[in-house]
Amino acid sequence: MKTSREIMEILEAYDLTGSYRAAAELAGCDHHTVARYVQLREAGQSPVAREHRARPIDEYLEKIEELVVRSGGRVRADVVHRRITAMGFTGGERTTRRAVAEVKQRFQAGQRRVFRPWITEPGLWLQWDWGEGPRIRGRRTSLWCAWLAWSRFRVVIPVWDKTMPTIVSCLDTTLRRLGGVPTYALTDNEKTVSIDHVARIAVRNPEIVEVGRHYGMTIRTCVPADPQTKGGSEATVRIAKADLVPTDANLLEEYRTFGDLEAACRGFCEQVNDRPHRETRRRPTEALAEERTRLHPLPGQAFTVAFGTTRRVNWDCTISVEGVRYSVPHRLVDTRVWARFHGDELVVTAVGEHGPAEVARHPRSTPGTPVIREEHYPPRENKDGDRTPSATSAEEAAFLALGPGAAAWLVEAAAAGARRIRPKMAEAVALAKLHPATEVDQALGTAAIAGRFAENDLIRILTHQSGRDQAAPTRAGEAHSLQPGTSAWSNFGLTAAVGDEGEEL
Repeated sequence: MKTSREIMEILEAYDLTGSYRAAAELAGCDHHTVARYVQLREAGQSPVAREHRARPIDEYLEKIEELVVRSGGRVRADVVHRRITAMGFTGGERTTRRAVAEVKQRFQAGQRRVFRPWITEPGLWLQWDWGEGPRIRGRRTSLWCAWLAWSRFRVVIPVWDKTMPTIVSCLDTTLRRLGGVPTYALTDNEKTVSIDHVARIAVRNPEIVEVGRHYGMTIRTCVPADPQTKGGSEATVRIAKADLVPTDANLLEEYRTFGDLEAACRGFCEQVNDRPHRETRRRPTEALAEERTRLHPLPGQAFTVAFGTTRRVNWDCTISVEGVRYSVPHRLVDTRVWARFHGDELVVTAVGEHGPAEVARHPRSTPGTPVIREEHYPPRENKDGDRTPSATSAEEAAFLALGPGAAAWLVEAAAAGARRIRPKMAEAVALAKLHPATEVDQALGTAAIAGRFAENDLIRILTHQSGRDQAAPTRAGEAHSLQPGTSAWSNFGLTAAVGDEGEEL
């Protein structure tokens, strides 16, 4: 077979000479070849089209087509080759692969899905989908990717999970960024949206239906396992993952904290919403300003599920979330609050007469490590109440009336396990009648500091303080020393020894 270039050179030579033989001499081929290509061109057929040659595999094409149709175009070429080899085919596997590829191409051409262009209307459709986000300290994250169809405005929010409170919180945040509510919202058939399918009809989760009613929006789902029915949000997921998830292609560094990922998502949204869209040639922020006039007004308060899961406040002013106790203001004792995790923080919300309000925010903790804040508890009138004596009888009141030294003596004596505390208290009251009460109180304070709680210790201290037993202090002079002398050694070795006969030895 001649190549396309050789065929065109043959035809050009014939147009130049007008003779088969002369053209054949110029082109370097047989004149019958020139005649055949010229006749094909005059008959309106393509001279460069290859003629089909009979192949040994042609008699097995019907079987190959049958296998391709039965498998929906998924059968492997090696499987087909084993089947037709058992039927007598002696060719190679490479020939079979080419034949299977041709049959699959014709099959897919007949089964190819044709889409009708979607002409969007302002204020009508919102789509959202989920994408797998980057890992932060080994923990998985997810990306909420929402897309307003007409203005092409995108919202990307990172989250830790895809529970119902998280979904409602992301939906509320998205609608408030848009500044209104569209008529429809389209998403996947996850259990938080569709709990079942009956006769290919999606059965909605009652809670998500209530969410839609709260915002005045109808939530719909795409055909199961058919992401092409919501291509706008799919494209948003693809673009967000390409720009936010660290890969070898974008050379992004890993995120150290969840706050870093939140900042990156905000920067991504500002970037894509502030540049002209390829389809509309307009910036999505400009188109959103126009579309807001067609959106429904937002309710003043978010749906309560957006605040998280409910928790009852215990009498110790704490709630339990994932086995960890977190404190809340004491005025909320025995009421219900809503708690949800936002990044690395726990946000506690209470709904009162004036609507929902955030009442506490704690860093995420682990079981066994409660998070308690002092400002959540009422101020204590006496923080040291267990160490401040309070009289319960006239005798106790008379003793404590002596002053702070008496109170200190009682506390220290009780802590030291002193015996006969009450008689000693009565003794101190009696001494206060003989001596000034201030001196007795001072003596009691000194006894408390020195730990002197034995019998008559108070009298000794009081006498010492009054100065009656104070003598002139004895001070050693320069000639006096406490070091023992050496006079004892003066007679050592000089003692006379007397023998048996009385003679000096």
